[in-house]
Amino acid sequence: MTISFDHTTLGQRVLFGTGRAAEHAAAAIDGLGARRVLLIGGAAVRALADTIAESAPVVARIDEVVQHVPVENGRAAVELAERAGIDAVLTIGGGSSTGLGKIVARDTRLPIVAIPTTFAGSEATDVWGQTEGERKTTGTDGSVLPKVIVYDASLSVSLPAHLAIASGLNAVAHAVDGFWAPRADPINTALGTEGIRVLFPGLRALHARPDDIQAREQTLYGAYLAAVAFASAGSGMHHKICHVLGGAYGLSHAEMHAIVLAYVTAFNAPAAPDAAARVSSALGGAPAAAGLYELRESLGVAGSLAELGLRERDIPEAARLATAAIPASNPRPFDVSDVEGIIRAAWAGEPVEE
Repeated sequence: MTISFDHTTLGQRVLFGTGRAAEHAAAAIDGLGARRVLLIGGAAVRALADTIAESAPVVARIDEVVQHVPVENGRAAVELAERAGIDAVLTIGGGSSTGLGKIVARDTRLPIVAIPTTFAGSEATDVWGQTEGERKTTGTDGSVLPKVIVYDASLSVSLPAHLAIASGLNAVAHAVDGFWAPRADPINTALGTEGIRVLFPGLRALHARPDDIQAREQTLYGAYLAAVAFASAGSGMHHKICHVLGGAYGLSHAEMHAIVLAYVTAFNAPAAPDAAARVSSALGGAPAAAGLYELRESLGVAGSLAELGLRERDIPEAARLATAAIPASNPRPFDVSDVEGIIRAAWAGEPVEE
């Protein structure tokens, strides 16, 4: 059997060190030669933002961030950057902060330094997303890939345990969906495999001991690998469904991904045996889809889309929107009824069996 693929490795500097976020942020900004920085970070990271602002050339700040990045928020951030003569963007927080910074970078071509406080993984991708009129649009653009990532596991300690776990399961979704995404290849598959190999035990340890900094470091490392794999492979069925659910119905991002993943895996696994085997191996031998369902249950994350606020009457519309977005390269053929079945099962939180 011959091997043939076209792989692009995205270039970033990664500074990883617990307790060193401020130090590494200063080094990153200095390395870019930035002199007028826009700092984006919500109220939860104000103390770190204040510390960084004391030693870095921060001339403008945004302290209100909204998940799924409403278009009007992105527009206002771009206008602020232009008025203030910004030459770099520093984001602190989860995917919402990073996402807003990406819109600024997309429209101004400014470099980003990203300091994640969750396991969202957005900092390692060239994917942007924003919401307008209850519809989420995503795209890829090399300019939105942060030039530098500053990882500090201690920054996730303030995140409530259940949200940290949900964020970690979102990272798992990056790896698993990447196994059957449009640009899947042996390199990003290897990265995703290693990602879930460390994510599963890391999340279990984090659930058992929320103050275990080594578990947080392991989870953060795994989340980075999964995000790099996802950035290379692209969005598959799982992410296209979740983009619709998040943008149209405002569902909690990380918990939504945590819930939907097992049902998409149950649908695709029969047609993607290699992907299923990789997930099963990382789970210790449990069947892939059932194992992902049982993992989420054991970690105490919300169990259904109904719990997150999705109304049953919205399921048919969500299925139509998602079906139009799912890549034709999905390993198993699908139609609207198949996608509606996946969403309905996730809405009800039905047990997954294989």
